[in-house]
Amino acid sequence: MEFPDHRLMVFAKAPIPGRVKTRLAGHLGAIGAARLYRRMLRETLEMAVAARLCPVELWCAPDRNHPFFRRCRRDPGVSLHTQRGADLGIRMDRAFRDVLGRARGALVIGGDCASVGLTELRTGLQWLASGAPAVLGPAEDGGYVLLGLDRPAPALFRGIPWSTPRVLAMTRQRLRVTGLDWRELPPGFDVDEPADYRRLCRLRAVQGKASVV
Repeated sequence: MEFPDHRLMVFAKAPIPGRVKTRLAGHLGAIGAARLYRRMLRETLEMAVAARLCPVELWCAPDRNHPFFRRCRRDPGVSLHTQRGADLGIRMDRAFRDVLGRARGALVIGGDCASVGLTELRTGLQWLASGAPAVLGPAEDGGYVLLGLDRPAPALFRGIPWSTPRVLAMTRQRLRVTGLDWRELPPGFDVDEPADYRRLCRLRAVQGKASVV
């Protein structure tokens, strides 16, 4: 394992139809959208575990009781944790506080961020291990697909308008205000809209992979 004293946190919701990838439901149907989410999350976990970069933690919402999460627990290398808090910012802040109490640094990603692969994870961990206080993976829609920290930074999570195009700009501003130097990965993308899904399908075709649904 390359970074045994760091952690990868994968944030995920239970893949319940009608509650995940809702903007894709009109294109794929609620069941198809949930199946896509489940497939992407499964592939993210498999990639992260096989890479053996660092211990992998699956942070579950609303809890760890969904059958999908229980199946994930059977995989060597994946531990389950429960997200706690009223909004995403509180949940991420609490998760970082927990993990950084027992690790030198941590990355958080969403299990459905199609553009985050082995290269991005290894680079982010290398930057943290070499002394960067923070790592940011911008998203093309104005959010971010990856965040890494070597210390708790609650200011990065308070009062952020999550799921809006302002997230990335506000996070950069908070990093500057708090005096945290950071390094940035190339922009990535989420799969939230039908155009994103078509892009993902084209990318997988180029890579010779099977359809995600």
